[in-house]
Amino acid sequence: MNAPRRIFFSTGEPSGELAALALGEAMREQDPALRFSGIGAAGMRAAGWELYADHTGWASLGPIAAIPRIPKLLNEMWKCARDLAAAPPDLVVLVDFGAFNVRLAKELRDKYRYIGPILYLFPPGAWLDNPGPARAVAARAFPLTGFAHQAEFYRSLHLPIAFFGHPLAPRIASRAPRPAPPSDGGSIALLPGSRRDEIARIAPRLREALALLRRTRPQLRARVGAADARARALLERLFDGVAQIEICDGLHEAVRDADAAWVASGTAVLETTLSNVPTIALYAITPLLARHARSLMRRPYITLPNLILNREAIPELLQERATPERVAEAMEGILRAPDTWYRSVEGLREALGPADALANCARYALSTARER
Repeated sequence: MNAPRRIFFSTGEPSGELAALALGEAMREQDPALRFSGIGAAGMRAAGWELYADHTGWASLGPIAAIPRIPKLLNEMWKCARDLAAAPPDLVVLVDFGAFNVRLAKELRDKYRYIGPILYLFPPGAWLDNPGPARAVAARAFPLTGFAHQAEFYRSLHLPIAFFGHPLAPRIASRAPRPAPPSDGGSIALLPGSRRDEIARIAPRLREALALLRRTRPQLRARVGAADARARALLERLFDGVAQIEICDGLHEAVRDADAAWVASGTAVLETTLSNVPTIALYAITPLLARHARSLMRRPYITLPNLILNREAIPELLQERATPERVAEAMEGILRAPDTWYRSVEGLREALGPADALANCARYALSTARER
């Protein structure tokens, strides 16, 4: 009897771990004997996976903030490459987090001459159209993207890439549209991100915007979503003393009864929008990082729903526009007239591909794994 196949996932932040768990679950539906291990956090532990390393605290807000983490991450990467080369799993799946995972792929292939299959789910730079990273990934892994634009870009460079639609979209249920809440109240979700430095920059703006909104909506209730225990501890300090607010675990609990949400730009924006929760995206980084980011941007938007639809389907308040006053004003507009928001995001789910995308991604991943 053949031994069960072993799959190793490498993730660097909560959104990547979520994608890994979804793909792993879909793969196990097709091969129940699979064994999973990887770099992750509480999600992998809860799912019963063997946790190789905990990535909590690895992600940073830009290259400057990453500098103090570089020695630790390099050591983790070198150790991981050495261990994978010494005991190769039947498939290595790298998920997003290009600063670590592209280097891990290079180390495995270039130093250890690793010949086992490597799959890269969500290769970095989906909207940056940068040939260098695309070639680096395609030379060392099987790229698997969730975005049609990235698939088209790779193919324009004659590079291999698989695309079946966005694997997470079919798992996100869309609730029915809600009417406008009472003019003096309502319920909103605050999702200021998962990284410590982005929470520290965004949460105070949301606290102040909430105070402004409550001048005309004194009965407004609020829930703040904490990505993990470390985020919860920080958020409890930042929102200490704020009335009618609850710190809860994760996005789903935060938006469960929300009429609308403020969400830090990232994967969470796509999830809340697909859930049909009226969403306002915002983001703020240091001026130095902002100048660097703008030099790389090739489109007028950064949030996924707007990039996918190629229009400002949801409000996007960035940097100097992400003032508490503007953030509060945008939320008041949505709470008064949510129908405008609902109409603006029509077509998003269809643009992300078919309902069987996750199953097809899992089938493709298994086809790249070694047979036993």
